[in-house]
Amino acid sequence: MTTTAADLWHHYGRERAATDRSVPETFSWAWSQDGGPGAEALGDLTGLCVGDLGAGSARQAAHLVAHHQPARVVAVDASAARHAMATGLYSGLAPRLHLVHADAVEHLRTMRGSYDVLYSVFGAVDFTDPRDLLPAAGAALRPGGRLVFSTLAHYLNGEPAESEVVHADIAAKTPDGTPATVRRWVLREHLWVNLLDAAGLSHTTVDVLPAPEGGQRTADTLLVTASRK
Repeated sequence: MTTTAADLWHHYGRERAATDRSVPETFSWAWSQDGGPGAEALGDLTGLCVGDLGAGSARQAAHLVAHHQPARVVAVDASAARHAMATGLYSGLAPRLHLVHADAVEHLRTMRGSYDVLYSVFGAVDFTDPRDLLPAAGAALRPGGRLVFSTLAHYLNGEPAESEVVHADIAAKTPDGTPATVRRWVLREHLWVNLLDAAGLSHTTVDVLPAPEGGQRTADTLLVTASRK
């Protein structure tokens, strides 16, 4: 069963939100959540307007507001449940943290030339057709602005990333527990580079963050950075 109407992120993160309401002290890009670069991959954020695409419970956004002096971080998520969770956790960081319940592409299309930095940590970049999202992100950046995102280097079962721009259907659940699927794009490095170039973004770099040996979260991560031309 596939559904687009139900909130397929309703159950995600609830256990942690019930026990951990803190602002994270660290920022991690890696799927393993252990090692690799932190927020420094975004560059100096002092006084900048930053957007988190697919922010979920907004933990990364809260960290940036608390520790890196941006003028504003806009945390965007299409899930009503995740937006409500973020509001419950971090509404006290307003107005520097602005929580937005919206589809990432629709939001970006209303924000042309507004952002200095956009980022996604296994967020909207993973779960939105990149042929829609990346051009919208490029247009929403100011000249010279940067897009940084982390995404899976391969599938969680070890299968290689796709060699064409196609999605996979990933298991999910509706709020009442009914099985469903959500689309996820797991692509090879050269496809991301080509898509970013077509979206008006250049100076692309792709770093592989290997999963630690023997860890529980054993997928490698691609950390991708590009700038608006």
